[in-house]
Amino acid sequence: MIVSLRSDGSSFQPHYAVRSLHLGYLSPAGIPEAGSLLVIVQGGQVLVDEQVNSIFFPFGSPAIPAVDQMVGIGWVNDQPCYVAPAPEISARPGTRFVDLRELFNLVDEESLGIAGRAVQITAFLATRRFCGRCGAPAALADQELAMVCPVCGQTEYPRLSPAIIVLIRDNDRCLLARSPRFPEGMYSVIAGFVEPGETIEHAVHREVQEEVGVSIRSVQYWGSQPWPFPNSLMIGFTAEYAGGQIAIDNREIEAAGWFHRDDLPQLPGPMSIAYALINDFLEEGR
Repeated sequence: MIVSLRSDGSSFQPHYAVRSLHLGYLSPAGIPEAGSLLVIVQGGQVLVDEQVNSIFFPFGSPAIPAVDQMVGIGWVNDQPCYVAPAPEISARPGTRFVDLRELFNLVDEESLGIAGRAVQITAFLATRRFCGRCGAPAALADQELAMVCPVCGQTEYPRLSPAIIVLIRDNDRCLLARSPRFPEGMYSVIAGFVEPGETIEHAVHREVQEEVGVSIRSVQYWGSQPWPFPNSLMIGFTAEYAGGQIAIDNREIEAAGWFHRDDLPQLPGPMSIAYALINDFLEEGR
């Protein structure tokens, strides 16, 4: 696994990232073999066995609701693992459906990453049932995770939206901003989606300029995080303040300012790379 180094030399281990799962694609044809594991997803929530706080159900378990489709997403300790979209029915006794944010406090990191992958794949299956070019019903490919149109051959892959996120430093201060959609009082680092035709480095400079109007230098890659809300890949950077006055756009950003490391506002939750970037900045001063 490729990891980045934090300021203290330790590696950054993002939440919602698969770790030991051997990624792969299992053909949709046939019935899973004995010993296979199923992850059940319904409307963006994952079924949890409440007795052991596990998202994995052995194939054939009576706790599994009736499902129409199973798609292989990899191997867990050499056991084939499938995701199965569940119909809108109640969970069976001893199980319940849990969203990904609540799941953060219930399961181990590997399970959390697999759950995020499973939710994104089921969303892909639900939104790509018909060809975007000709409108014909699409079908799962045999050799890769894709939906293929049998009429015109159009192939669609799971959506992944790359986004940059950057912490801007100026000695003992960092620049934080708040979006109108944030909880009251919460600030975070600058972030935004990468546009077609630009590099991620260009996206860092553009987003900073658009959202807060300052110039930056010494942009350095810091780490990345899959963010399944719904399908982002957050690519983290640090940068040094180079000059200019803060000028917010009043659309995506409603307030921004410099904050001393000893006097920070309310921050994003610990599950996010935004929190990890800010926390690393705090650790530098200790």
